[in-house]
Amino acid sequence: MIVCIAEKPSVARDIAEVLGAHTRKEGYIEGNGYQVTWTFGHLCTLKEPHEYTPNWKSWSLGSLPMIPPRFGIKLIGHDPGIEKQFHIIEQLMQNADEIINCGDAGQEGELIQRWVMQKAGARCPVKRLWISSLTEEAIRDGFAKLKDQADFQSLYEAGLSRAIGDWLLGMNATRLYTIKYGQNKQVLSIGRVQTPTLALIVNRQLEIANFQPKQYWELKTNYRDTTFSALIRKSDEEIAAEEEKNGGKKKIIENPGIDPIANREEGEALVERIKDLPFVVTSVSKKDGREFAPRLFDLTSLQVECNKKFAYSADETLKLIQSLYEKKVATYPRVDTTFLSDDIYPKCPGILKGLRDYEVLTAPLNGSTLPKSKKVFDNSKVTDHHAIIPTGVYAQNLTDMERRVYDLIARRFIAVFYPDCKISTTTVMGEVDKIEFKVSGKQILEPGWRVVFAKDVKDTTEEKEEEDENVLPAFAKGESGPHVPDLNEKWTQPPRPYTEATLLRAMETAGKLVDNDELRDALKENGIGRPSTRAAIIETLFKRNYIRKERKNLIATPTGVELVQLIHEELLKSAELTGIWEKKLREIEKKTYDARQFLEELKQMVSEIVMSVLSDNTNRRITIQDAAAAQAGEKVKKEPKKRERKPGAPKEKKPKATPAATANADSLVGQPCPLCGKGTIIKGKTAYGCSEWKNGCTYRKAL
Repeated sequence: MIVCIAEKPSVARDIAEVLGAHTRKEGYIEGNGYQVTWTFGHLCTLKEPHEYTPNWKSWSLGSLPMIPPRFGIKLIGHDPGIEKQFHIIEQLMQNADEIINCGDAGQEGELIQRWVMQKAGARCPVKRLWISSLTEEAIRDGFAKLKDQADFQSLYEAGLSRAIGDWLLGMNATRLYTIKYGQNKQVLSIGRVQTPTLALIVNRQLEIANFQPKQYWELKTNYRDTTFSALIRKSDEEIAAEEEKNGGKKKIIENPGIDPIANREEGEALVERIKDLPFVVTSVSKKDGREFAPRLFDLTSLQVECNKKFAYSADETLKLIQSLYEKKVATYPRVDTTFLSDDIYPKCPGILKGLRDYEVLTAPLNGSTLPKSKKVFDNSKVTDHHAIIPTGVYAQNLTDMERRVYDLIARRFIAVFYPDCKISTTTVMGEVDKIEFKVSGKQILEPGWRVVFAKDVKDTTEEKEEEDENVLPAFAKGESGPHVPDLNEKWTQPPRPYTEATLLRAMETAGKLVDNDELRDALKENGIGRPSTRAAIIETLFKRNYIRKERKNLIATPTGVELVQLIHEELLKSAELTGIWEKKLREIEKKTYDARQFLEELKQMVSEIVMSVLSDNTNRRITIQDAAAAQAGEKVKKEPKKRERKPGAPKEKKPKATPAATANADSLVGQPCPLCGKGTIIKGKTAYGCSEWKNGCTYRKAL
């Protein structure tokens, strides 16, 4: 008998249907020589500290660092349902002639099923089903091309190294900081990815708080209903930055313009100097160009777009795209590439044909050979999975929220086969009394792919300066006439707080601000977290009360700020250094780095962190703010007494409902929903919810 094990009951049912297994048994489906069973995601996890040695049950500085000689796995919790299902799997596997691992085709999916097979004591040969969608065609094709389990050993080793690394750093650093600095009031959770992510938010917040705005003035003039800006000479710092961008090569950089206007008097003198003199157009240059269609989605870019457009959290978007995958209308979501492999190209006409609700947009593509651009199809940019695209299965019975996400994916897919958008950029230079002015404008000559997005087109591309979107009137070199100069007072602006969209991008590039797609791809190697785990990391920061949300902005709580400021060990809070560790995990997957070496380095790092914190003789403590007070925007008034930590694991304090918190919560009623943005907050018997709940909005806040 061949035993197939999937990650969810719904996936197991799809596989059983294709294999011709129709007899339902308890915990599995049987037929045609197959037994198809399932897990519920993770059934197994690494053992707790006290399961290695009883001394590690009590939290004490003397027991740190905790480094087991050998890591072991156990069943998760004491859930009777999990135990029952595992014993069914165990029995099936011990009697199997062959096992087919049908887990999600990724690092986490590989780890989940390998642990179950190890725990069940499976001894027979194992094959691997590796598919990118759950359509009948994909499942049949996958079973026709089953791979050997051994081909995925490095994927498993990378997943195992990640899990052990998170255990070593999380368990040790959390106990270390809780006992040393936590006032015995709350667990101070420290994580390999969680803490550097929190540090990004805190550092941005401190930048904003310490920002000193500087006043400056802009000289503009209006000529023929068009606003021209005076050219400002670049500073030495700006020239040096340009040289650095060019690889440190010094080159002659033209630097026309006036010096920056330092005060109002200086600016007003310039206005007086030019107001009665004619404005002369000195040059008109026109440059035709092309804009390529937006890239296909990877998970991060989809989460970013959904947060910008619909205010969906990263976690919500992940759940929605996972649901679309399980409904067979979208491909595997936990991906970090925006490209397709060449073998997908022949399937594209069929996929487009399946997009029945988009026939108006797909009709122009019918009957002609689809373009095959290297910006879309590139085998070198695809590893395990390709970009997220529709499967071609007709999308029906979707919730409103699922429909919105599906619409984004479908339109991106259609757009890449449309012609480029042809544009014309016009730059007009003018002069008054040797002061140079400039204006630029853009004209769309042929919309190309832009018609696919209609009114939403501005959201699909990088934000541009407003003036670049203007279509200018016709100017001729040498023309002149009256103009109206104006002096505008401006202030330098602080950086913006992170939103989930911008935080995801920062995690992807280890905190570097990057707009360019190609450069972003290069930095992904050193990004922190994986696309599939970043949403969960952000949710963890909310649950730990390290951050809160103000509209779309992510704000660090006093506890979060103090925790990051308390940590002196750069390896714990530097996005860049954590990104280097992430890169090593990816190299383990690619077989270019040894998993044992990674774990040895991690053990060394944990030992050094423990020694560093233990040698801190200051009496620093972290202010613990309960969640209710944080939500109400109030500080905890009563300072808890400082006392020595006693053995025994601290329990996280559950926030009590305070009058201030209740009053604040009641003020939620009638406010716009922070989740979907469409509905308003309503009050139920046990929780607040959204008036759009019937249309799929899942916002809920306990009373």
